[in-house]
Amino acid sequence: MDTGRSRARPSAGRRPRAAALAAIRRVVEGSAYSNLVVPAELDRAGLSGRDRAFASDLAYGTIRRLIPIDAALGLASNRSLDDVDPEALALLRLGAYQLLFSRVPAHAAVSETVALAGPRHRGFVNAVLRHVRPASSPGDTDAAISLRTGLAEWAVAELRRLLPSQVESAAAALASPAHATLRVNTCRTDRDSLRTEIERRGHPVEAGRFHPDVLRAPGAMPAGIPGYREGLFGVQDEASVLVGAAVQAGPGERILDACAGPGGKAAHLACQVSSGGLVVAADVHLRRAGLVRSTAVRLGVGMRIVVQDARRPALRGGFDAILVDAPCSGLGAARRRPELLWRQSKTDLARLARLQVAILAGAAPLVRPGGRLVYSVCTFPRAETDAAVRAFVNRCPEFELAGVPGADGMAPVHRLWPHRHDTDAMFYAGFVRRSGRTGDTDR
Repeated sequence: MDTGRSRARPSAGRRPRAAALAAIRRVVEGSAYSNLVVPAELDRAGLSGRDRAFASDLAYGTIRRLIPIDAALGLASNRSLDDVDPEALALLRLGAYQLLFSRVPAHAAVSETVALAGPRHRGFVNAVLRHVRPASSPGDTDAAISLRTGLAEWAVAELRRLLPSQVESAAAALASPAHATLRVNTCRTDRDSLRTEIERRGHPVEAGRFHPDVLRAPGAMPAGIPGYREGLFGVQDEASVLVGAAVQAGPGERILDACAGPGGKAAHLACQVSSGGLVVAADVHLRRAGLVRSTAVRLGVGMRIVVQDARRPALRGGFDAILVDAPCSGLGAARRRPELLWRQSKTDLARLARLQVAILAGAAPLVRPGGRLVYSVCTFPRAETDAAVRAFVNRCPEFELAGVPGADGMAPVHRLWPHRHDTDAMFYAGFVRRSGRTGDTDR
């Protein structure tokens, strides 16, 4: 577990802190996505170079460490955090991150943060920040590990049931920033050619661990990396690339991506089936369908895009394979969107699991007899993974689990973990539709 302080170099100006504060408020109070909001706020502030790196660390770091930050603030404040004005609370969180987890000198962390406060909150923010100390978190309880890693306590409990001897290392890995991962668009180039061009332009990359079309870049996505606008690669975690590979799409096949937005996996599948095949990319949201179209255009792959509710599809059957990359709690992607460490509630799991099984059941009749179905979620709770698989098989007994390729070889079910595989936490399972059963008809 990384318990060290952030290596970001402090900036003398207030603009980076102001931009970080705006991003933090939009994510925490407005339920926005940090991977979209943080770059947008830094662009709006006109930040670059050292200031941009500093502001990015403040924003992502505060969001990532929200649980231990709030615990420390709760001890330092004479008011309940629920009673603190949102503006003041955001300032306190920003200042506490600097004090507890960065190398910013304490006097600068306090004075520069207080300077951002309006007259009404300045005295309170100053007083609380001068009393901030880390909240003690000894022991191996779920609560203690939550405080040390930033992962919600209920999610730590879920990890303990799945990985009893590795719970803290798994939680810490989920709460650590991820490196950038690129999927080479083999419809336009090959891995060696792209790697040569990227490194020639001064960006070191290395081969992926499990899939031949993956390149990894240290740290965050490098700015101005060559080939993106030309569609030579997509930005995609290696776990997601493995999900696409698990569909085992071949030239000439008809494939449905039932929950396709924003389109990375659908584009991968379209390249695999080539011009003789067909990929239909469907999504329930018009905006996300638009993102799929943008992805397809940039990468230069052909597909048909449909807006539909996957639980009640408008399509007819006969697909050789269907991918259901279902909506989920998203905990496995917390390395890239740190708000996922604490945003979801355990009470959300039952609703999500019902939705996931309903989407699988809706897609099932569209698979031809003998065809394949892959179910994936970038999360780990049992309700959304093993239990969802059991519920689907009980509801659609014409399907049976079948081996699909993964990081550890062929298996019907795969779990990927950041502390083991250096990928997002991903679950996926393969099924085949039995042939020759009564009632096997295509919708």
